[in-house]
Amino acid sequence: MEKNARIYVAGHRGMVGSALVRKLKAEGHDHILVRTSAELDLRNQAAVDDFFEQERPEYVFLAAAKVGGIHANNTYRAEFLYDNLILEANIIHAAYRAKVHKLLFLGSSCIYPKLAPQPLKEESLLTGLLEPTNEPYAIAKIAGIKLCEAYRDQYGCNFISAMPTNLYGPNDNYDLNNSHVLPALIRKFHAAKENGESTVEVWGTGSPLREFLHVDDLAEACYHLMVHYNEKLFVNIGSGEDLSIKALAEMIQGIVGFNGTISWNIDKPDGTPRKLMDVSRIHSFGWKHRIALQEGISAVYADYQSKALSELRAK
Repeated sequence: MEKNARIYVAGHRGMVGSALVRKLKAEGHDHILVRTSAELDLRNQAAVDDFFEQERPEYVFLAAAKVGGIHANNTYRAEFLYDNLILEANIIHAAYRAKVHKLLFLGSSCIYPKLAPQPLKEESLLTGLLEPTNEPYAIAKIAGIKLCEAYRDQYGCNFISAMPTNLYGPNDNYDLNNSHVLPALIRKFHAAKENGESTVEVWGTGSPLREFLHVDDLAEACYHLMVHYNEKLFVNIGSGEDLSIKALAEMIQGIVGFNGTISWNIDKPDGTPRKLMDVSRIHSFGWKHRIALQEGISAVYADYQSKALSELRAK
């Protein structure tokens, strides 16, 4: 990927997109194309076509998506399916029409069947039923993978796909109604500590096993794939290490310094029992994660505290 190449990062304000922009700038790329949702509605096919026609990007990182945790996925099922289907279809088709050199589509580990053998291998896609709580989002992401494969097969487009595990890092979403588990726990424990509360409620039993990857590691992996990977089969991106939600909660409790107790609300859903990615393929292509979970969460919490303090001073 040439240093002066025109590179479009769709979703540049999100956690993943902003990490990709940081990585591209660090690598010396100075022609990065970005648009806010107010400037370009990715659900509007004509607007997307016009953008690609005018800007002629040579490389595309498709990181734009409507995302959220179990509650958001299960509550806004229509929006999660429609918005993600339409925006990815618009961008992929426009990239084909504009003769983009290469496109990287980012999916999610939720594409895999609920009871697929662990760790999750790329070949397990579509071998069983999906987890019901996030089925619409998963279907949309599977459609994105298949769109990339179809445009490759029919038109010879160099469109590749990567499936990240659960992510965390700068610019994460801390809204308790639609965030993922890790940022939600940081916010809950921090608020409880600040308010002198004795208990923090966490959804589920604490038994599900989850894998987490710092978003800066993901950006490194995506850049590596954009430069070196040109095959049809999508690639898992993860740490290859998991832990229980209970262990995660206790780790965050310790990092935050909350001295109370954890109350498990077993009336709330656990979701998929385990989601550990098999990352042997991407390891074979020369990439491996660098940021340990304890180190990464500590850095994220320090950033969260700094922003919370800034917001308090601004009031």
